[in-house]
Amino acid sequence: MPSDLRRVSRALLSVSDKAGLVPFAAALAARGVALVSTGGTSAALKAAGLAVEDVADVTGFPEMMDGRVKTLHPAIHGGLLAVRSDPGHAAALAQHGIPPIDLLVVNLYPFEATVAAGRSYDACVENIDIGGPAMIRAAAKNHADVCVVVDVADYDAILAELGAQDGQLSGTLRRRFAQKAYARTAAYDAAISNWFAGAIGETAPAYRAVGGTLAEALRYGENPHQAAAFYRTAEARPGIATARQEGGKQLSYNNLNDTDAAYECVAEFDPSRTAAVALIKHANPCGVAEGASLVEAYRLALRCDPVSAFGGIVALNRPLDAEAARAIVEVFTEVIIAPDASPEAIAIVRAKKNLRLLLAGGLPDPRMPGLTVRTVAGGLLVQDRDAATVDAMDLAVVTRRAPTEAELADLRFAFRVAKHVKSNAIVYAKDGATVGIGAGQMSRVDSSLIAAWKAGEAAKAAGLPGTLAKGAVVASDAFFPFADGLLAAAEAGATAVIQPGGSMRDADVIRAADEAGLAMVFTGHRHFRH
Repeated sequence: MPSDLRRVSRALLSVSDKAGLVPFAAALAARGVALVSTGGTSAALKAAGLAVEDVADVTGFPEMMDGRVKTLHPAIHGGLLAVRSDPGHAAALAQHGIPPIDLLVVNLYPFEATVAAGRSYDACVENIDIGGPAMIRAAAKNHADVCVVVDVADYDAILAELGAQDGQLSGTLRRRFAQKAYARTAAYDAAISNWFAGAIGETAPAYRAVGGTLAEALRYGENPHQAAAFYRTAEARPGIATARQEGGKQLSYNNLNDTDAAYECVAEFDPSRTAAVALIKHANPCGVAEGASLVEAYRLALRCDPVSAFGGIVALNRPLDAEAARAIVEVFTEVIIAPDASPEAIAIVRAKKNLRLLLAGGLPDPRMPGLTVRTVAGGLLVQDRDAATVDAMDLAVVTRRAPTEAELADLRFAFRVAKHVKSNAIVYAKDGATVGIGAGQMSRVDSSLIAAWKAGEAAKAAGLPGTLAKGAVVASDAFFPFADGLLAAAEAGATAVIQPGGSMRDADVIRAADEAGLAMVFTGHRHFRH
């Protein structure tokens, strides 16, 4: 059986990211590999004293149009695409004096980084690579004879196999890198097409591409029998994709999903105005609070549902300090996520063997537009992120009694939280803290009853008489279809309600609120979260 090993005699290197380039190229040259290169890559190699043939000398044409045209030439693509065992291909190479290329090393113009940096439209367009993807796809198609490298992290694997196989590369490696190459160009084109759609205001393009870069393979998915991995996209949004982990074991699929939910929730609270903490369990808030300090906010959030908070996620809108860290580690917690942390706080968390601390480097902007994607059988559901915020809503008082200033502040707080609770969602809040949350029920009245029950359980756990719902306000993520859910809140002791409005029975609900002495405001915005 013929060997699938292929000797590397000639390599073309054309990279935007020069990290590791010189030592890698020097190692190739030391093995007798002839180097061909372009523009800045060629200059970097020559400056290091390496012998390099310029692509312009191979093609007989200079680089032109500010580098837009340099490798798009038969002398390059013929060398990449020629099937070595095909006599006709070999004859064509010989006839036109085209030497084969055995190894292609390309990383692309930094389009994603250019977009993330907020550069101009023209700058983004100029950073769309053309020659690079063309060469990558050509080499990957001809992986039976050519190896393509698109990731700086793979340089060592190439050198290791060349050393182990006497200057040759295996078919297994070439196939693996070909798959990676096509995935890279697919993710690159996805980033470009999605940016372009946003730039021209196209909300439903005929083709929608989704791409990402592997952050890490995960132990399993939601359950142990499901394979899973975490990918980063081109979106510049602080959170789990930007976070640095301090301490603890590898994050799981569920950890990542819950931590993302927690951080998006706590980001609703402006850190310049107040400290805020969100406790999340199974992607639902089980306690959210504001406070003069993180430790105060944490204790108020924990009071809402200390049972559910056990083994959950803690998200902070300010850098973690030592006082808050000491309070948090008293309760078993899976993950803490914050914009940053003090050295003392990091040390406190790292002393807990399995507790992970994620430092995201910033807070996501809840008002920033973006896309969310969900798979369904045979397709994708794509929508704008829910970037509506209660501070930008024109609240309408619809009852005889208007809310007091204190009630209005709590109503806004509760609606911020309701945005992040699975529908149907009911949130009780008082003095800038949740006191009862009902989530994910099939009927809104059930969510209302659960939230009221939770408020009673919270009071019991705190050693207080009655219920924390007494004197609280209530937020509903969508309208009350009947008055029963609102009446359940009134019976629990709530004094004011915030909801979107828009039900056919709004008049009945308003009448019931008036009869119960409740103040009620409509937002005009719904926050379904399924």
